[in-house]
Amino acid sequence: MRVMGRCHCGAISYEAIVDPAAVGLCHCTDCQTLTGSAYRATVPAAAETFTLRGPAPKIYVKTAESGARRAHAFCPECGSPVYSAAPESPQTYSLRVGCLAQRSELRPGRQIWCRSALPWAMNLEDVAQVEKG
Repeated sequence: MRVMGRCHCGAISYEAIVDPAAVGLCHCTDCQTLTGSAYRATVPAAAETFTLRGPAPKIYVKTAESGARRAHAFCPECGSPVYSAAPESPQTYSLRVGCLAQRSELRPGRQIWCRSALPWAMNLEDVAQVEKG
């Protein structure tokens, strides 16, 4: 599936091809902190399908609890997270689902680091819903 994404201010845009069945949620504390939310929703895109437009993103490299080093790319203007990838010669880009125009079609199929999940984040069925806030 071809997807198109952009940061909040629109300075950075991109497109890629993703497999909708590969969408995942990560509940690790790094992802909670990096997103300012309960979890991070991502979908991988092969490097050869990923095209970035606009200014170069600002890169922050973080070593995770697993020992893996990840380069986190953010828009230098608005701070929106755009992707994460290996710091050198990435084979895939982990795209932020919330930045993709097709986000409503990208339902998560897997969750990882559930031991770090906020207890309330695993089931939101009983939380009051308001159409517009």
